[in-house]
Amino acid sequence: MAPPKNRRPGFSRRAQLGLFIGYVIAVGGALGALLLLAVSIVDPRGFSALRGASADATAPVAGAGRSVVGFFSGLGDGISAYFRAGSQNAGLSAELAEARRELVRRQALEYENRRLYALLGLARQAGDDVTIARIVGSSYDSPRRLATLSAGTTAGVAVGQPVRSPDGLIGRIIDAGALASRVLLVSDRASIVPARLLRNGIPVIAQGRGDGTIDVRPLEVGRNPFKRGDIIITSGTGGLYPPLVPIARVVKLDDDGAVALPLADPATTSFAIVEPAFEPTAVAADAAAPADTR
Repeated sequence: MAPPKNRRPGFSRRAQLGLFIGYVIAVGGALGALLLLAVSIVDPRGFSALRGASADATAPVAGAGRSVVGFFSGLGDGISAYFRAGSQNAGLSAELAEARRELVRRQALEYENRRLYALLGLARQAGDDVTIARIVGSSYDSPRRLATLSAGTTAGVAVGQPVRSPDGLIGRIIDAGALASRVLLVSDRASIVPARLLRNGIPVIAQGRGDGTIDVRPLEVGRNPFKRGDIIITSGTGGLYPPLVPIARVVKLDDDGAVALPLADPATTSFAIVEPAFEPTAVAADAAAPADTR
């Protein structure tokens, strides 16, 4: 037989007990509310203390809940940041590479400006220079040590004229075209420059060795007068090179001489000054010399 549709709680003790507890809770809640209302009217300070006590009781629960929410929120932010880190690192790497390239460009410009300022100061001191030209090439491994200037006879360049930079003597013109000229470097075997030892004025001869260095020998036979670090300068003897132009620095001593490195390196020099000969007759003599001796 099917049970009736409207079954009353009286048929079940569990249902009756649940209904009774519900009534008790409802009545208790109503009485508690009336009590709190009466307390708030009769004793406001006491009611404020009760509210403070309830806040103290619920604060740990609220704090724990907030911590849980913050933890999961931070966890989500961390995961999101992790996935964004790859693209951010790529962007930062690109910015760092561009900054490095810009730094190199700035350093190169600063270096070139220093060289040009030094060259300009040298040109002002010389006053009667023939021209200022760019060094467009120089030999490294060749047995002949030569350089090419971007100036020729149209700029007043002539065979035999000395060529120098702010660092020192580069060499002399051995061939001159209309728009370009060729320079015999002081390190070439065919280059012989009358010179002096700056420290004590002893006359010496500076001759190229063909390997990028210069062989320095004293004119007088005797005790070796050189020391490491000595500076060799032109003496002006012969009338081709002006005096007091730096040539090289001594780096190695021999039995009766020394080996020196040129102070002016065409490989690191952008511009050079072509000067007139110290004595004009010396240029004519050099131009008349056979080509194999130049």
